[in-house]
Amino acid sequence: MSPTIYTIILSSLATGTIVTMTSFHWLMAWIGLELNTLAIIPIISTLHHPRSTEAATKYFLTQAAASAMILFSSMINAWNTGTWDITQMSYAPSNTLLSLALALKLGLAPAHFWLPEVLQGSTLLTALIITTWQKLAPMSLIYMTMNNLPSTILLMLGLTSSTIGGWSGLNQTQTRKIMAYSSIAHLGWMAMIASIMSYIMIMNLMVYLMMTTALFISLICSKSKTIQDTATTWTTSRILAIIMMLLLLSLGGLPPLTGFLPKWLVLEELIMQNLIPMATAMAMSALLSLFFYLRLTYTTTLTLPPNTLQMKFKW
Repeated sequence: MSPTIYTIILSSLATGTIVTMTSFHWLMAWIGLELNTLAIIPIISTLHHPRSTEAATKYFLTQAAASAMILFSSMINAWNTGTWDITQMSYAPSNTLLSLALALKLGLAPAHFWLPEVLQGSTLLTALIITTWQKLAPMSLIYMTMNNLPSTILLMLGLTSSTIGGWSGLNQTQTRKIMAYSSIAHLGWMAMIASIMSYIMIMNLMVYLMMTTALFISLICSKSKTIQDTATTWTTSRILAIIMMLLLLSLGGLPPLTGFLPKWLVLEELIMQNLIPMATAMAMSALLSLFFYLRLTYTTTLTLPPNTLQMKFKW
């Protein structure tokens, strides 16, 4: 793809998100979401490979369906209340439909099946865009409609996402699929706290964006597409291997590191709201995620030369 076209597509991507984040009318928000989807399709399918074409098709169909559901829910709300204002979603059925549509758009479980498949068919750089930038517009809609969304549905979406994100990631050998399930689990934590304390959700999102971006950049630099590839990072760059270890442990949520802070605040807030069984279940699901982060950490930094390596060196 030529630099000019790539620049135009990336600026369209940025514009779509900004339009959604700054709009107060449902039609403008929907236009922003559609612009976002249409801009990323050529980025996913740049490889000219059947797998990337399949990923682009899957992404387009799920996002188009989610956008249509968002437009439909806002139309039902406008029909019943007479307003297209995003913050005035007061009709209960349209709120339920909206929360399910946003779950599909973000990739929250049980509507998460498209995310690992799409990421596996993309390059690491495209996967970075899908797991970070593409989450901003739907999260801003959740933030704006938070007071009206049904909290029970959000809590259940959060719990299922966190559990499935941890459980499914255990069985993966591809780093992109591991990052997809990691994204699902982290979004589960954000959905869990969304209806209770919006500021913690925003902080959680910021920490997630920073850590995921840094880890994807590390994977891009070390050209690691599978767990097997990560074992040879030490032979390429020792500093990068140490940074990857810290990032993986931080994503897992180990106490001295940044990733522990959002989890701690979410659990604290759940206990304050007397949702102790929910907090226990979330803490247990975090252990599942931690297991596959620790496995990646082990292959990246703990199998070091001159120990016997099971893999070939890059050179």
